[in-house]
Parts: sequence; C-alpha cells; structure tokens
Amino acid sequence: MEQLQGIEKSIMDGDLTAIQQIIDRIEHSSDFDMLYETANLLANYGFMKEADRLFEILRLHLPDEAQLKIDRAGTLLELGEEDEALLLLSDIGAHEDEYIQALLALADYYQLSGMAEAAMSKIREAHELDPSEPIIRFAYAELLLDAGKYGEAIRYYLELNDEVDTIGGISLLSRLAETYSAGAAYEESIPYYEELLQSNASPDLLFGAGFAFYQSGNAERAVTLLENLIEMDPDYFSAYMLAGQAYASINNDEKAYELFLNGIQRDEFDKELQLAAGKSALKLGNIDKAEQHLQESIALDPEYIEAIITLVSLYHSLEKDEEIVDLLFISDEEQIDIPILHAFLAYAFERTEQFENAYVSYSKAYNGMKEDEEFLDSYAKFLVEEGKTKEAVPIIEDLLLLNGENDYWRGFLDLQTNEEV
Repeated sequence: MEQLQGIEKSIMDGDLTAIQQIIDRIEHSSDFDMLYETANLLANYGFMKEADRLFEILRLHLPDEAQLKIDRAGTLLELGEEDEALLLLSDIGAHEDEYIQALLALADYYQLSGMAEAAMSKIREAHELDPSEPIIRFAYAELLLDAGKYGEAIRYYLELNDEVDTIGGISLLSRLAETYSAGAAYEESIPYYEELLQSNASPDLLFGAGFAFYQSGNAERAVTLLENLIEMDPDYFSAYMLAGQAYASINNDEKAYELFLNGIQRDEFDKELQLAAGKSALKLGNIDKAEQHLQESIALDPEYIEAIITLVSLYHSLEKDEEIVDLLFISDEEQIDIPILHAFLAYAFERTEQFENAYVSYSKAYNGMKEDEEFLDSYAKFLVEEGKTKEAVPIIEDLLLLNGENDYWRGFLDLQTNEEV
C-alpha cells in the first residue's frame, strides 16, 4: 500500500524521476499483487510504457495467467504494438474464464481499427457464450448502432434500460435518444430527450434534443433549446446553423440571419454558415450582403457546388453576365460539369452575343435539363434564331412532352412538317 501511495503521489506531483526510481526499486519484488496494482495504477494515469514494463515482468513469473495477457495487450495496443497485443489475446483459450473478456478486447480493437465485420464476429461469439451479460449486450448494441442497424440496437438498449441506468458511465436513456434520432425516428426520441433534460442539460444533449424537435416539426421548442445551448457554450458552432434553420422554418428570416451572422463571427471559415447567411440575406432582399456571403463561401471552397449554383442563380436574375462568365468559364479540364451551370453560362453567353460559346454551353446542359421547360424553351429559341431549325426539333418535342398545350411550339412543329412535305 505504501508503494502505491508513493507512486500515486509522485504521479500527482508530476515527479517523473521519482516514478522511475520507485519502478526500478520494486520491479524485482516477489509481491506480485503489489506489482499488478502498481501496473494498473500507472496504466490508469497514462504511463503505458512503465505499466507495460511491470506487466511484462509479471508475465515472466506467471506466463499462463490469462488476465495478465489481457492487461498487457491493452498497454501494448496503446503503445502501438498491435501485432504482439493480438497474439496475446488470441492465445487465450475458449476454456479459460477470461476468454469472453479477450473477445471483448478484440472486438474493441477491431471496431477502432474500422474492421466492423471482425468486431461483430467477436461480439456475436461472446454473446452466444453469455447472452445475459449486460456488458456484452451493450457492446453488441454499440456495434449495431455503428453499423446503422438502429432497430436492432434499440431492442438491446430497451432491454438494458429495464435493468440498469448506465453501463460504463453511458446513460441508456441517452443511447436510446441518440439511436432513435440516428434512425430518423425523431418523434420516438423526444420522450427520452425530455427525460434526460430534466437532470442533465449538457451542450451535446441540448443540441441532440434541438435537432430532434426541429426534425419533428417543432421549431419553436428547438430554438428555445438551441439558444439555451448557445448561451451555455457560445463556441458550440453547429448550434448557430441549426438554430438559424429552425427560425427560417417558421419564417423568422431576420432572426435566422442574425443567428447565421453570430455563427460566422465565431467561425468565419465555415462555408456552410456563409452559404446559409447568403440565402437568408436573399430572402430579406439584401442583395449586396447575399452576394458577399456567397462569394465568401466559394472563396473558402472553390468547388462548393451549392454555393456556386446559388450565386450564379443570383447573377442570372440580375443579368450580371460578365460575373457568370468569370466564375464558370474555365478550361474544359477544370470546368464543373453540372447541367444547370452550363445552362446559366449559355444564357450569359447568349445575352452577351457570344453565340458560339452559347451553343457549346447549351449542348453541354441539354442531357441534364430535359425536364426543365424554361431551359428547353430558351434552347429551342436560340437554335431557331441561329438558323439551326433541324437541331431545334427534338428540343421542341421534349418541351411538348412536358407541356402539350404550348401552342406556339406545336404550331412551329406543324409548320416544319408541312414545309418538309
């Protein structure tokens, strides 16, 4: 006990020299219990290299002790010695009491390494061996949650919630709320969020609850929770976006814009907030601010398609054709191949009488814009005006499939048919 107290005091004091001296002094001890407790203490405080040294010494004396294999494997994994750690865990036989613990350790490693199927295999085996153990069922639910199998995960969480409140410091109510929400069952998640909020209004919980209420159509409750969150933690950046979206959904555009601006003040490099602010400014009729936000969003990410489309659409409505050309007319190798952008570029070229470029852009946009009546009408008119009547015919036919009551183009086709006859 005195040795443990001494090393813990040295740890708390940050006296690395004293820690090393104590380890040097005790490593030859035959008091294996004391060595084991010291190794665990060191591991708990993050001294993995020192803990591993003691576990290695213990294994020299007790090579068949399965628990030591598990403990040392844990420190080796922390130290990046994965192969050796896996060998130790795999060396624990199915007949040993610690076998299930080894399976859980392997599952945890595989999960953290992104090997989901291998992790699930180990958990299934552990579950088959001891289907009633809460830790195993919880680990199984966690893997199911990670795999997106929300319904199966919820079944386990519900069963566990009837037995215990928490496992490993994790609230079962919290897991149920999160899992229902992750599976888009937002209304089902709300009772769990409400119960949790009665005793624990943490920032993450407020955000999760706010998101669930927003997705469920209760934007008023969402903004209350999110503004409480922002007051609690002004640097919880994602709260500004969600709160602004919630305000926008109840047509409070001024408040939405205010939230987006507040978020930008906290994180001026958030391209999504800049885009949201730009759209909000558009709704408020503040064209200059909208253009500024959209330009900033694209400056942060020159390939941010949604922002590009929004800004080009604004330029199109203002007939800022030079700006459209400057933004979109680059080399074929770099050009963003989005039909709507080719269409906007075609309109800009046509209005500025760059007809050859307009023809190319209309052609590039066509296959992706066959369901857009306005585009087909503009394309057809352009081709007719350019004397490319035969090329206009299939475009007009596509347009008439969308709107058979367009008498102008139907008459135009009839005229072309009569002339051919």
